[in-house]
Amino acid sequence: MKINIYSIMKQSNDEFEKLVNEFVKMSSKYAKVQIYYIFNKKISKAQTLSEDEAKKSYSEVYEPLLKNTSLNIALDVLGKKLDSFKFSKLFENSSEVNFFIGGAYGFEREFLNRCHRVISLSDLTMAHKVAHLVLLEQVFRGLCIKNNHPYHK
Repeated sequence: MKINIYSIMKQSNDEFEKLVNEFVKMSSKYAKVQIYYIFNKKISKAQTLSEDEAKKSYSEVYEPLLKNTSLNIALDVLGKKLDSFKFSKLFENSSEVNFFIGGAYGFEREFLNRCHRVISLSDLTMAHKVAHLVLLEQVFRGLCIKNNHPYHK
């Protein structure tokens, strides 16, 4: 199984990145987890212009990554909330899962409609680094549940 996590953010070499790498490493016995940080000049400029321009720039960069052969999941504050067991079911029938984390302004409705699932990690607003880390922990937890590993208990 392959799990791709796409984030509109700059990569950093801080304590968060160490934790991210640790969850990727722990998950590697169950799946190949790859992290993609996407931030370019066009996104940077769009974010200074308007919310609509920013959302449009996120869609432009993500839409080529949507694959019909993969399960495409967007993270959005208005998405469905799942407990860890329901989250683990996301990994049952797909050999490849793509998670998309939006930028500061979230996603255009059209992009969300093109994804197979739209989920929310919480009603709380989180910094991108925190949301990224929470997602990675839930990916690891979901893989453990799927593979009957005792981490979840």
